[in-house]
Amino acid sequence: MFRRMDLLLLGITIVLTLFGLAMIASVSVFESYQLTQRLTGHGINSFYLWRGFLHVLMGLGAMAVVSMIPYRFWERHARLFFFATLILLVAVLIPGFNAGWGTSSSWLRLGGLSFQPSEFLKLTFVFYLSVWLQKREQLIGTFREGFLPFVVVLVVSTFIVAIEPDLGTFLILACIGSAMFFIAGGNIFHLLLGGSLAIAIGLPIILEKQYIRARFVAFLFPNDLSIKETFGYQIKQALIAIGSGGFFGVGYGKSIQKFGYLPEVQADMVFAAMAEELGFFRLLIVLMMYAVLIVRGYRIAQQAPDRFGFLVASGITTWIAVQTIVNICVNLGLFPLTGLTLPFISYGGSSLMSLLCGIGVLLNISAHSTEEATLARRMKKTTGRLSLWSV
Repeated sequence: MFRRMDLLLLGITIVLTLFGLAMIASVSVFESYQLTQRLTGHGINSFYLWRGFLHVLMGLGAMAVVSMIPYRFWERHARLFFFATLILLVAVLIPGFNAGWGTSSSWLRLGGLSFQPSEFLKLTFVFYLSVWLQKREQLIGTFREGFLPFVVVLVVSTFIVAIEPDLGTFLILACIGSAMFFIAGGNIFHLLLGGSLAIAIGLPIILEKQYIRARFVAFLFPNDLSIKETFGYQIKQALIAIGSGGFFGVGYGKSIQKFGYLPEVQADMVFAAMAEELGFFRLLIVLMMYAVLIVRGYRIAQQAPDRFGFLVASGITTWIAVQTIVNICVNLGLFPLTGLTLPFISYGGSSLMSLLCGIGVLLNISAHSTEEATLARRMKKTTGRLSLWSV
């Protein structure tokens, strides 16, 4: 089984994860010192580095374990894991359990442990939706029996995330769901209609939140001087960092923006710090690794031995692709601030753990893929379509 595992996907994942740890070591020194000085009175430069190192060990260990679990296990227990994650999201809203940071209340505190259930919802949502779409394979293209029930599932899955609010995760879940629905045979016109209505109805409600409205204003009017110095400050500093890097960068460990100028430099804005230190040409290597990882993910989906594996691999790969693109666009000022991390590189234990577990599932699907199984799945799909037309 392990001989068929996608070793290129595994190698790229490990390289990106270790590279992320190296970037955290470089860009987080000032934030680490400031935080530990404030909390303990004794500043330490390596606070985020050692916590990131622990996250990497736990994440890679989880990936190794998940890669050995037959992926059909998730099919049998998809509903259990999905609703368990929703319960944890509800617990976040209960006073005493919430450990909110910044504008989001998406952190759950259990004893001395704090984590984001919404990060794990991305994975359990993929499992549950894959089972759901598989059962409705012949009806998914219809409006009443396919699209409307899908909308209900999507609303139930994202409602709690939206009211926390964690709109970055809300966006990712909506993109994952829409992509999987389309890949499973959903009607593109139904999706366009539903998306248009969602924007028309939901955008005014979302903009009721002052900080979200400020993010949209900063995105729409980036050159307004008063906006640049207030809620557009983070994007302004990110663009300064990216521009300072030029083609070859200022050198590893020599970032200026990390010294208190660029907020969340080790998390949401790590791409800007990477651009400053590494420059355009070295950054292209990182982007190429992401591109290869995404291509390998969709290739695993294409060669999956059954429909569940196909849908799960498609969903996980779409999740990584969309989150990567959105984070980079935010850093470049091409999208409003979302709070999403750069996969495998940004600091964040919950995000890294869920992503590496997703990679573990992809590796297991690739290990079970054979030419015979792939051919059998495609023949079954073709036969099902022919029988549908003959009715």
